[in-house]
Amino acid sequence: MTKELSGRVAIVTGAGRNIGRAIALSLAEGGAAVAVNARANRDEAEHVAGEIARGGGQAIALIADVVDSAAVEKMAAAAAAHFGRIDILVNNAAVRAEQAFDKMTLAEWRAVTAVILDGAFNCAKACLPYLRRSGAGAIVNIGGLSAHTGAARRPHVVTAKAGIVGFTRALAHDLAPDKIRVNTVTPGVMTTARAVGQPQPAHHSLVHALVGRRGVPEDIAAAVRFLCGPGAGFITGQNIQVNGGTFLG
Repeated sequence: MTKELSGRVAIVTGAGRNIGRAIALSLAEGGAAVAVNARANRDEAEHVAGEIARGGGQAIALIADVVDSAAVEKMAAAAAAHFGRIDILVNNAAVRAEQAFDKMTLAEWRAVTAVILDGAFNCAKACLPYLRRSGAGAIVNIGGLSAHTGAARRPHVVTAKAGIVGFTRALAHDLAPDKIRVNTVTPGVMTTARAVGQPQPAHHSLVHALVGRRGVPEDIAAAVRFLCGPGAGFITGQNIQVNGGTFLG
């Protein structure tokens, strides 16, 4: 592919590993300079930024908890100060916990919804002044398959990810006059690295892809890269399902 994102600057949240890492690497391959965000693990963020630099790209690692609006504002300002602009925001940071509803506490509910929904709100607000100056801004929110199929033991995740689709549609209307496009990419069942002792989500055994395999982070990254580029100039407010035919909708 060409360097279709040359001259553009992206912030990718939750980019230290898995889907976020793949998105950061793919945008850099397209020519974008990338601010690699992680909540607390600086080593992971620095490693991804180093991968981009070794590939000939530009990247910096920025640590910020997306739930903390002040920290997010500092992150956006640091990215803009370092690279001179912000053109792309990818809201990837998420928590995907499992808990039966009858045992779920309000704190557990809020811990998930805050990262997914409040985090997307904070990042979009902080980046908005810079995206407006871009003249061709793009926000891509990462959704979740269970928002469309439902899943046991995940009412907080399902609700938050469904909210992301609504957030996308609302922002597409609000930000269109600023020439900012807003879309969601919703992954299917993915093969990703998980923390030691963390099991596969229970609902994964209930769904199967028509293409005969699980997705890999690069599948999602390719869709995000396309939506950030000039070829997607007529696409906004959409929820792009990248799931190998697991869910048709």
